[in-house]
Amino acid sequence: MALAAHDTRVVTADPLFSFPNPVNEISARLVAAGVLLMAITALAFDQRWLLIPLTYGFWARVLTGPKLSPLGQIVTRVITPRLDIEPRLVAGPPKRFAQGIGALFTTTALTLTFVFDAWGAAKIALTLLIAAAFLEAAVGLCLGCKVFAVLMRVGAVPPEVCERCNNIWSTDTTRVGT
Repeated sequence: MALAAHDTRVVTADPLFSFPNPVNEISARLVAAGVLLMAITALAFDQRWLLIPLTYGFWARVLTGPKLSPLGQIVTRVITPRLDIEPRLVAGPPKRFAQGIGALFTTTALTLTFVFDAWGAAKIALTLLIAAAFLEAAVGLCLGCKVFAVLMRVGAVPPEVCERCNNIWSTDTTRVGT
């Protein structure tokens, strides 16, 4: 439908390629638990095909937050709303960075497995992913968020990228991204 030249309506929508800020840490930890279960299953039962949805999920979350991630949708729309837990809001940019690191690890494992037939090497990347996902899911320690903080401290990430992250090492989750 074409709009007439005199029509001044403005159409706004949540941009597809955006990431939430702030992020509910409860949801982030539940997504990490889902990643942990899939990665352990892939490794323990030699289910290499699971690298495909794992890799897709990380790229979907980096690019669109939970919008195009099946795991993100299940967690944010089904699981988290049913929990009797107050949301714990944390900064979004460090979580997006952490998803990017997950995308790097899973893309590496996927490429090693299906392009170079190097499942042994891919298992190393998958094991590192499992360790990071376990720390996030079990104790709320986001390694990617810590790396993001270091990059902010050394000036590699400009302060305006995440103004809430000025003191990311703090335990005050109302101000930080972990």
